[in-house]
Amino acid sequence: MNIPKPSLSFWQIINMNVGFFGIQYSFGLQQTAINPLYTFLHAKPEELPLLNLAGPMTGLLIQPLIGALSDKTWHPRWGRRKPFFLIGAIFCSLCLFVFPFSKALWMAVGLLWILDASNNTAMEPYRAFVADKLPASQLATGFLTQSFFTGLGITLANVSLFLFQQVITGETPAGIPYWVFGSFFVGAVCSIGSVVWSVSTTPEIPPDEEELKLIRAGNKGFFQPFIDIFSAIRDMPKTLWQLALVYLFQWYAMFCYWQYISHSIARSVWHTSSETNRALYEEATGWTGLVNGFYNIVTFLSAFVLVSIAKKIGAKSVHTICLILAAISLFILPTISNKYFLFAPMIGFGIAWASMMGVPYIMVVGSIPKERYGVYMGIVNMMIVIPMIIQTLSFRYVYENFLGKNPGNAISFAGALLLLAALATMMIKVNRPEPANQLILT
Repeated sequence: MNIPKPSLSFWQIINMNVGFFGIQYSFGLQQTAINPLYTFLHAKPEELPLLNLAGPMTGLLIQPLIGALSDKTWHPRWGRRKPFFLIGAIFCSLCLFVFPFSKALWMAVGLLWILDASNNTAMEPYRAFVADKLPASQLATGFLTQSFFTGLGITLANVSLFLFQQVITGETPAGIPYWVFGSFFVGAVCSIGSVVWSVSTTPEIPPDEEELKLIRAGNKGFFQPFIDIFSAIRDMPKTLWQLALVYLFQWYAMFCYWQYISHSIARSVWHTSSETNRALYEEATGWTGLVNGFYNIVTFLSAFVLVSIAKKIGAKSVHTICLILAAISLFILPTISNKYFLFAPMIGFGIAWASMMGVPYIMVVGSIPKERYGVYMGIVNMMIVIPMIIQTLSFRYVYENFLGKNPGNAISFAGALLLLAALATMMIKVNRPEPANQLILT
């Protein structure tokens, strides 16, 4: 039986997505702080792609598995998706607290694997949570609210790096600056605190008897989640296959950006590198935090604007335009030598980041059967991490042999890939979700 979903008030949608803030604060630290932290522990720039393998590998393994498990989960008290939010957030907080105490590169790499596994456990069900709770008319608002909290969380993570750098001096015997500790400790609190807020304020919609029968019938042992994943891939709608091509270019590009932006800014503005002047590179790293924080400010300011634009011109057109804006931004960025001018191209990049974190889910949700939201949202996230895995395994060769070991060229290369992603987006055929009779809750 298909029971109409009640519409939620704006503040109810905010409450259900607050947990995304803590998850994205953690990802913000990974984007800006992890690679410099590796550098402080004596990693070389050309080693960074492989050292970042944890994120895509855990995403590939964890997200579809958690999605399949959550589809077949129901507890009268804890619900379907919320147990996974909590488990992931607890382990994420513990890892963030311990991370700055890393004494060697191998310890930092190992903690990143645990941190990424925890983040993916918490984040994957959040996409399905929105699809579970909201009627078709509010899906754009729900997914782009997550973009808003993505921007806010990553902004605060990046700005905190800069602020703590101004007031905390010194470093550990291993070479990690003490100012890193403040940002990671704040992240540990935000991770668990924001998820607990969402879990305590937002009830899940109980399954009806027909859905309960499907859940019980689907729990057939240890291998069932893996069977569900392969079955979903076999039956995957064409729209998702088309999105996979977009994501191949888009997320390969984003991984290049996150790995090399601090090195690019150090070279173009400070005319140095991590190997030639440690103090100047630290200064460039702090400024990179501000630059990344700024584009995420743009993200949370533009997220709700994209909702109305997507309703008018369609999600596909919005995402195409946003990817072109991001490509132009990355072409300009390595040519800038004044640190204050770096913020200008990040306006377009921030708008595109808001689209990346929300609009593709609007494009594909109409093609996904509701009883398989979890597993298919996990598969969509597999499409994110597979390009990242390809990047970690291939980009060192590209960087050394085609880009002259120049981090600015790596950023421009990412811009070219985003243009290809825009072209691939134009080829997607979007199925709109069926509208349903809705109730209004205030």
